[in-house]
Amino acid sequence: MGKNLKEVALLFFKLGSIAFGGPAAHIAMMEDEVVKKRKWMTHQHFLDLVGATNLIPGPNSTEMTMHCGHERAGWKGLIVAGACFVFPAVAITMVFAWLYQQYGQLQTVEPFIYGIKPAVIAIILGAVYRLGSKALKNVELGILGVLTLIACLLGVHEILALFVCGFIGLTWYVIKNSTSNLNSFTPLVLLQVAISASNLKILLTFLKIGALLYGSGYVLFAYLDAELVSTGLLTRQELIDAVAVGQFTPGPVLSTATFIGWQLNGFWGAVAATVGIFLPSFIFVAILNPLVPKMRKSKAIAAFLDAVNIAAIAVIIAVCIDMGKDTLTDWRTILIALLSIIAVFVFKNMNSAFIVIGGALVGYLLTWI
Repeated sequence: MGKNLKEVALLFFKLGSIAFGGPAAHIAMMEDEVVKKRKWMTHQHFLDLVGATNLIPGPNSTEMTMHCGHERAGWKGLIVAGACFVFPAVAITMVFAWLYQQYGQLQTVEPFIYGIKPAVIAIILGAVYRLGSKALKNVELGILGVLTLIACLLGVHEILALFVCGFIGLTWYVIKNSTSNLNSFTPLVLLQVAISASNLKILLTFLKIGALLYGSGYVLFAYLDAELVSTGLLTRQELIDAVAVGQFTPGPVLSTATFIGWQLNGFWGAVAATVGIFLPSFIFVAILNPLVPKMRKSKAIAAFLDAVNIAAIAVIIAVCIDMGKDTLTDWRTILIALLSIIAVFVFKNMNSAFIVIGGALVGYLLTWI
């Protein structure tokens, strides 16, 4: 167990340090490391976890790290994987938060990530190909996937699209077969957090957001605006800068909470906000993880899960298309994307970390041309 726990810690610390590009990119990197290289689980089980994770609140990619850690090293692996994935982003964000508090502005970092974004698109496409080929079990699921993709591109909320697709899949199964029951049990995980009374309000505010935040971390902006800006605790410019920090640091975009907590009450405010926003995810995953295999054993719930899985792939494709629109704006980014796609599909054993680093280096060099 000790060896497995160390392996989990090292892997997710590495991913947390290089995982740029949002949840879709993070999940693509995890699939590459956990399924393809290390074979901790099958493609099908990974897909089931992705689909199920999309149905609960919280940052999807961070919750996936917890699932992967649990598969390798039990409940200790769940906690270690989540903590190690979040730590690099939180630590880097704290540095930016301190600089921001001292100097009142952020220096532009766009040149440093110019080449990373197109490389990340290639990594996502590689994962879509591998997971999609597994998720696409029949023509009906293919039709559901296309309809979900169209719905997402037309602006339908991704969670609504996932649930509707899942229930259509379940309804189709019920029409064809008789239903069966799902019997399950829910384990309880207790996590204790020591926090001073002065930061209790910050903790509770972010605990509420963490427990209710559906979809990607980018929905966070609206929640924080309602909770903090409208109540006068934070200016809108501070919120915009906080979200920007979450975007250009590796790991989950929810490290934005760390930045805001620091502005509200220094180091311990940052700790309170970070614990508050991520704690619900640890609890949700601890409850959900043992249920997924049981869900797969029930044919009716498996039909629902299959439909949700194909919908999750469609959502990832929609995210990739949106990223492409924003990122592939000149010949340099298009060239980096093409080179990265070749690396992903031709050199199939290449670690995604090298593709990210390569994209950054090529992007830096091309900015001089």
